Amino acid sequence: MEYAVIEIGGKQYKVKNGDILELDHLKEEKDNVSFDKVLLHVEDSSVNIGKPYLQNLTVTGKILEHLRGEKIRVARFTAKSRHRRVIGFRPSLTRVQIGKISAISRSPAVKTTAKRTTASKTPKK
Repeated sequence: MEYAVIEIGGKQYKVKNGDILELDHLKEEKDNVSFDKVLLHVEDSSVNIGKPYLQNLTVTGKILEHLRGEKIRVARFTAKSRHRRVIGFRPSLTRVQIGKISAISRSPAVKTTAKRTTASKTPKK
């Protein structure tokens, strides 16, 4: 069984192929979207944990629709002063179907590290 834990909008989701998620509104207008903030990947018995993210994995998904969530009633109340305020909130959501978890074939970056030379210290007498 293969699954991954991804981060979207400050929240973490456990996803696998075919899952349908209702996320906070995504501004992308295109049909396909990819998530590159993969925190954990489990495939059969191998577990990969990112520090903080896994660099070579992405999760792709398909945007199904943009919708409005259920209305939430928020009540404020101040005791002993006859103050009551009721407002509503209705979040904007995006429904996404997870396509697949795939590895990115990136060419390894060439790191050039300059070695520091330190003067040899002679012990004091």
